Amino acid sequence: MHAIHIERHGGPEVMTWSERPDPTPAPGQALVRLGAAGVNFMDVGARSVGAPGWSAPTGLGVEGMGYVTALGDDVEDLSVGDRVAWFYHPGSYAEILAIPATALVRVPDDVPDETAAAIMMQGLTANHFTTETYAVGPGDTAVVHAAAGGVGLLLTQMIKARGGRVIGLVSRAEKAATAEEAGADHVLVSSGAGFEQRVKELTSGEGAHVVYDGGGTATFRSSQLSLRRHGVHAYYGPFMGVPSLPVTDLPNSILLTYPTVQDHVPDREALVTRTAEVFRMVQEGRVVPRIGGRYALSDAARAHRDLESRRTTGKLLLLP
Repeated sequence: MHAIHIERHGGPEVMTWSERPDPTPAPGQALVRLGAAGVNFMDVGARSVGAPGWSAPTGLGVEGMGYVTALGDDVEDLSVGDRVAWFYHPGSYAEILAIPATALVRVPDDVPDETAAAIMMQGLTANHFTTETYAVGPGDTAVVHAAAGGVGLLLTQMIKARGGRVIGLVSRAEKAATAEEAGADHVLVSSGAGFEQRVKELTSGEGAHVVYDGGGTATFRSSQLSLRRHGVHAYYGPFMGVPSLPVTDLPNSILLTYPTVQDHVPDREALVTRTAEVFRMVQEGRVVPRIGGRYALSDAARAHRDLESRRTTGKLLLLP
């Protein structure tokens, strides 16, 4: 089988389409033939600078869907032929994978393959943001960074489904229509700081209830200044830089949080429950993932280049 592999960290040029030994499922694992892999900014960070658990040499990718072809011992709740999906398994840019069965969820029959691949990491992230991070309610105003991106589009739809109002930020004017189609009430073009005054104007001077900020250090302070008293700054851009500040510099008694999806699904029971919530929103038509690009798995480097260019919208998928 083939997989995307890196020998060192760096730009997209370090990604190679390599022949690797076919995996065999160990006890507790399922052998899965890839149907589609999702591309995430996490993958870009793992490739370019690494992270805990991502030392080169290594495979890339964490998310996808596929078809169970064999089972290791002690796997009881899956069957050969099942369509399954996962949000986190390192090395998912591969034609065949051996994945712990506890990391896999069955895909409902009426959820297409590409939708399942596109919804796992970013759908669970958006679900986390709108429930446990800040429980969006009717009338709440949320600022969504990168509102035309994969997370931003799903997040916007989930906020609207819960009765909230969305002020979306996009980096380019041509992305505004995409954010509006997802339900954003207002769209501001901003690739960095300086949007807080416009947010205050759109909220009658009060500020937003929550800001979902994946913009990195460039947007960190403006996000905080966009919040009302006791608002929530949900910062999720570690690969874009990690700011530091004295806690006394937090304005308006705001709450600062760094939500990670692993805390939303810390065990098998939570994974099954939360994934079912996301799939149900898809089945009911309240959330429709936008596929922004399809690439051959062997052409993953081009997908990374396009993602880093900030010219893409929606979710990028790799197809074997």
